[in-house]
Amino acid sequence: MNIRPRLSGVRLLLLGAPLVLAGCSSMSGFSWSSLSPLNWFSGSSSSMQVTDQGVGGITASTPLVENDIKAGLKGDFRLRSGMATNDGKLVSFYQAMKDDQIKLVISGQAKGTVERIDVMDTTIPSQWGVKIGTPFSDLYQKAFGACRKGAGDDAAQIECAAPESKHVSYLFTGDWHGPEGLMPADDSLQSWKVSKIIWRAKSE
Repeated sequence: MNIRPRLSGVRLLLLGAPLVLAGCSSMSGFSWSSLSPLNWFSGSSSSMQVTDQGVGGITASTPLVENDIKAGLKGDFRLRSGMATNDGKLVSFYQAMKDDQIKLVISGQAKGTVERIDVMDTTIPSQWGVKIGTPFSDLYQKAFGACRKGAGDDAAQIECAAPESKHVSYLFTGDWHGPEGLMPADDSLQSWKVSKIIWRAKSE
């Protein structure tokens, strides 16, 4: 029985294997990790941004309704609704939860449209590249003309208008040992960092 053809076929296959492997190694930009099932269903919040128009797919025309909020967020957030008072007015809100942490708060008048969005998610930056943790010194040299004391639960922080937008502002947190109620000195503010990005439907 002649088995040479089969052996020669195996020999050809073995000789061809390095060529196939070489071809695979030359596929620039390809990542085998992209084939992992863990990457197929990753959340989309990392692609969301705070813009002059809103956050993700939520804008000033978005109804303050759970299904519309879910559709606008485009991520795997769990929503929790509630009511609160703001400047003496009763407002409705939705807290967007992930990993048992509040990542966003979407609020407005009951049965109305979205009026404000507070972003605490570190994966959602503004369209100008500002994100949670960005230092004050990266954006401003001084507080005058751009910043004011925070209000309500944010009274210990300062809020500064985004240079590029009348709808977006940044809330900064840091150490301040001066008199309560006064704006921290500019030198102290340089090390303060963004703790929240705020979008408002009405321009400031």
